Amino acid sequence: MPSEPCKALNKQGYLFFSPTSTAALKPCLWCKRALAGGDMCYKHQFYGIDSHRCVQMTPTLRCNQRCLFCWRSFEHEMAEVEECPPETILAGVHKLQKQALAGYNSVLGNTVTEEKWKEALAPKHVAISLSGEPTLYSRLPELVDLFNANGYTTFVVSNGTNPDVLAQCRPFQQYVSLDAPDLETYEKTCRPMGDADGYWSRIQESLARLSTKRSAVRITLVAGHNDTKPEGYARLLQDAGATFVEVKGYMYLGYSRNRLQRNNMPEHAQVREFAERITASCDYKIRDENPLSRVICLEREET
Repeated sequence: MPSEPCKALNKQGYLFFSPTSTAALKPCLWCKRALAGGDMCYKHQFYGIDSHRCVQMTPTLRCNQRCLFCWRSFEHEMAEVEECPPETILAGVHKLQKQALAGYNSVLGNTVTEEKWKEALAPKHVAISLSGEPTLYSRLPELVDLFNANGYTTFVVSNGTNPDVLAQCRPFQQYVSLDAPDLETYEKTCRPMGDADGYWSRIQESLARLSTKRSAVRITLVAGHNDTKPEGYARLLQDAGATFVEVKGYMYLGYSRNRLQRNNMPEHAQVREFAERITASCDYKIRDENPLSRVICLEREET
């Protein structure tokens, strides 16, 4: 691996499962915040996932899009020598999570309770969502099955460009991103590295398959870029049949600050208004919301 990109990512808190792959783990802000007795992320509110027991990881850092709103660094691309075996990833989860949270045990009895510390060292949830596009990892279905067989709740977050791979995955909840109401907006916002028209068709195919499993569509709303045509989003969602839809405001974080401005981050009221305009044109209704994360959860109305 190129040493400079690896050093830069290590500095950002990435821990790698093997020296020749880009499979990596990094606890999110909410994991650490919950461990210290603070708020949990909206996934706890919406779906009952305990943040301090959740592992954020990816089997590969490779991606076929360069989304404007992505917080990862395009400047620190790492060449992958070989893919990390699923068994190696499974075996490394506890070890790397403990390593990543090292230091929190020093404040036991103060901000971190012994009970939460023990729970954090025995994670039960795996969010395959850290960075990169997981469907570019050839053994993703096998990895998800392995996590499931070992008692983990799995979330797979994908950009939807590989529907055949997603069809083979059996996570607790499948996420597919929908960050544009049409092809033109998709090209400008997600900047696919390949045939944009082909990718856009595959995304719609992935959406169409969501009705067969517990699933969520995530719309990351970027003010001034993709916050238009709510009826276009509604039409795509109506055909998709996902269990839930998350309309989430873009957050001005990480390397996305090199591509966007702070005013591209919509306020929660703007996100809610846009979500309401989507629900006016499809069979979804607002189920819940989390103003801190600027996210609205929609659920399909029962007929």
